[in-house]
Amino acid sequence: MGFSSCIRSCRVIPMVSLFCTVCHPTVQGSYRLRIYEKTDFNGHMMEFMDDCPCVSDRFHHRHVYSCNVMNGYWIFYEYPNYRGRQYFLRPGEYRRYRDWSATCAIVGSFRRVTDF
Repeated sequence: MGFSSCIRSCRVIPMVSLFCTVCHPTVQGSYRLRIYEKTDFNGHMMEFMDDCPCVSDRFHHRHVYSCNVMNGYWIFYEYPNYRGRQYFLRPGEYRRYRDWSATCAIVGSFRRVTDF
């Protein structure tokens, strides 16, 4: 899905599904993400609870300058249909695209991390 067959980094995703759902509210099926067209959670906002193969089709913007991952773990992709550079997002606030280590604000698609 990236630009080459080389893996440059990896990250362990906690297996919270083995724990109590009261203590870990992001368990099994609980996914919630808000994306914004401007930094610091300003401008047009849209909330998602499912995968999005083409952000511009649903959000009507190519750029995502900030986001709030309220539940679950997500992967942002640089291009539509889950292609290009990938960015792993844990629950938390991302006030600028650099907070998820992107070099630009373009997000083409994203999906939930469901199998771990």
